[in-house]
Amino acid sequence: MLLEKPPQDIFYLKYADIILPIAFDGFTYLVPPNMEGRVVRGCRVVVPLGKNKIYTGVVLRVHDQQPQGVEMKSIIELLDETPVINEQQFALWLWIAHYYICPLGDVMKCALPGAMKPQDEQALKEKDRKRRGAVPTDIDPYSLRPLNPLSPYQQKALDEIDAGFSQKETVLLHGVTSSGKTEIYIHLIDRYMRQGKQILYLLPEIALTTQMTERLRAFFGDKMAVYHSKFTDVQRLDIYKRQLSSSPYQLILGARSAIFLPFTDLALVIVDEEHEQSYKQQEPAPRYHARNTALMLAHLFRAKTLLGTATPSFEVYHLAHKGPYAYVQLSHRHRDMQLPTIEVVDIKESKRKRQMKGPFSPRLIEVMRQALQRGEQIILFQNRRGFANFIECKQCGWVPRCPHCDVTLTHHKRQETLVCHYCGHTVRLPESCPACGETAFVSRGTGTEKVEENISTLFPEAVTLRMDLDTANSRQQYESIITQFARHEADILIGTQMVTKGLDFDNVSVVGILDADTLLNVPDFRSYEYAFQTLSQVAGRAGRDKSPGLVILQTRSAESDIIKQITQANYWEMFCQQMTERKLFHYPPFYRLIYVYLKHRDDRLLDHLADDAARRLRAVFGERILGPDRPPVSRIQSLYIRKIMIKVEHAASPAKVRESLLAIQRDIMSTPAAKALYIYYDVDPL
Repeated sequence: MLLEKPPQDIFYLKYADIILPIAFDGFTYLVPPNMEGRVVRGCRVVVPLGKNKIYTGVVLRVHDQQPQGVEMKSIIELLDETPVINEQQFALWLWIAHYYICPLGDVMKCALPGAMKPQDEQALKEKDRKRRGAVPTDIDPYSLRPLNPLSPYQQKALDEIDAGFSQKETVLLHGVTSSGKTEIYIHLIDRYMRQGKQILYLLPEIALTTQMTERLRAFFGDKMAVYHSKFTDVQRLDIYKRQLSSSPYQLILGARSAIFLPFTDLALVIVDEEHEQSYKQQEPAPRYHARNTALMLAHLFRAKTLLGTATPSFEVYHLAHKGPYAYVQLSHRHRDMQLPTIEVVDIKESKRKRQMKGPFSPRLIEVMRQALQRGEQIILFQNRRGFANFIECKQCGWVPRCPHCDVTLTHHKRQETLVCHYCGHTVRLPESCPACGETAFVSRGTGTEKVEENISTLFPEAVTLRMDLDTANSRQQYESIITQFARHEADILIGTQMVTKGLDFDNVSVVGILDADTLLNVPDFRSYEYAFQTLSQVAGRAGRDKSPGLVILQTRSAESDIIKQITQANYWEMFCQQMTERKLFHYPPFYRLIYVYLKHRDDRLLDHLADDAARRLRAVFGERILGPDRPPVSRIQSLYIRKIMIKVEHAASPAKVRESLLAIQRDIMSTPAAKALYIYYDVDPL
């Protein structure tokens, strides 16, 4: 008697949990019989979603557990015969999703190059080739430079780094500006390369990769690759595929997105300028911090991490002195160059005496004129782009505001436009006031564009360059500005925080900080820390060659402690003073912060929902909850915003905190009033 054939769904059906690039953790699909054994963890597949949408996803897990109560759909196509995501990448993705409280789909969307989708790759490459032009050929390996010996101070620091690595996984290298930290990095990279290992070198700004690429490629040639978000999808895909091959690049230089590349034998991670806010992803999710994520990546590979900076973040400096990280200090500039002299100019007094010419004090104009006469270059720092913060009707005081965000529109004179720097809303400059008909407007505040115009009046013979988001929003523009200034093709570089981040120009003798108070007068517990870091870094751009530099720091707060600490380069005093306040009020590094954001189009309804959310949160977290509050900009892109702050002890379990937050979110979202509510989290916010 023949045995009856067993039910197919018991013995043969396989299912796959698929991560899709949308704000969900994943979906389960049926594996077709012809794909069984081929659909494995880490491969890409094409799947349907909804009535008519098709997505490319990544297989997270293959199993035989049929989901209950849902209609099963099948995988349409298998795109890879071997995995394109390795186990360390999966572990990193899952850590990011859990620690930063975001869907796994958002992590995937951020982590993978956009070109990893089902499309005609050859056509895409041809389009990319025409757009970019010829690709430079590889460097002749025989032309590579040998290593410049280290100075005694650098060698001592390197020896201390080695000693630190022998005991701990992470070392903080605290070196003053122009102390030669990069040379130390190069020696470390060379050592690990000779062992056949891989190295990840992170920089906070894409602009910095331009100068650093030239320096590193001179030593390491085609063993290195540069990777960041300003590359085309095809360029990023090519590097990604190379890292999956049997001959991957040994050295990856890049901005924060480089942490998502597949590595096989990662041994060293270098995070340069570790203090920089640019390492924190703000929008969209995942709102991860690349420095902290790089530390986790290194941990997964049991690799070493070197954090380098002249102005450490409080969190890292605290850990270095508390014990988890080793600490190495490099307090001498390379070739015994002197630190620049910082001269404070009280512009409050200069304005009272009507001595200011635009944003320039008489003293700054004097030293700029002298520098230009000597053939030296100048950097001017103004932390606002555009021409003016806003315009105002001379008759009635009407100020144009963004219709979608609670901010004034910034005046951009060259384009004769008013622009919202939050949503991008742009209108033409009005010919007359819509409130009273007046045709005269007054500009309020000073941006980099106005500084550039004032310079052309004061020094018409000087060649100027401006570096901000208006002039340098692509890789080519970044590189062009930096290259021109490095070749001495311009006399004065005017910029926002872009000019503070580790750029190295040998002929800059004067740095002008036009208004330090824009950094000091910010309602944030980190404002003094950020002000010290930013102003110290921009000051460090001066005097990086033979002659000592001069920094003119213009402020209305000349007698404040923070200004004195900056001029004296007294990081320790500033740190101790601020840490006393941080500990008293339960702020980082003593506590972790989580911001809960709620957004809705209805302002009144949002008030009700935010109050309800805060009540539910207090029932679980008690006095750790502050808010809800309206942030300084309480409406962006027509969505009103409320913020709730949670202060969490380090001893608290991140998993339990996450579980509690998501449970409360589910309860809130289940109410009819919350149908159009959007909730998200910012963990370790800046």
